[in-house]
Amino acid sequence: MRNVIINGWALIRAFALIYLCLFIGDFLSALLPITIPGSIIGMLILFVLLSLQILPPLWLRPGCELFIRYMALLFVPIGVGVMNYYQQLSAQIGPIVVSCVVSTLISMLVVGYSTHYLHRERTTMEPPHPSEDD
Repeated sequence: MRNVIINGWALIRAFALIYLCLFIGDFLSALLPITIPGSIIGMLILFVLLSLQILPPLWLRPGCELFIRYMALLFVPIGVGVMNYYQQLSAQIGPIVVSCVVSTLISMLVVGYSTHYLHRERTTMEPPHPSEDD
């Protein structure tokens, strides 16, 4: 019984912290003059809290593991919602495919060149060799 209470408390705490960041992000999104989704701002807040070690990762782990375990199930409503716009999507299939291909190619080029730059051979500054005349 004690283990159930401890696990239940860990899940409640994790979900409360995740949703608190989401609600703060939604609140800040409503205040900002530009349109940034509240969920993105909430994730950035959560990232900053974890990066600065203000929020211990162990507090979030149970909730995150549960979200990840059922992630495929969480995408079902979104997929069904997209089907409501089938007519608009089928009318614009050409621009959608072109933008996906172009953005994928640009991403691949940027990642490739960045990786090549970061993993390049670096020349080391060697001290001059003493000449044999000395």
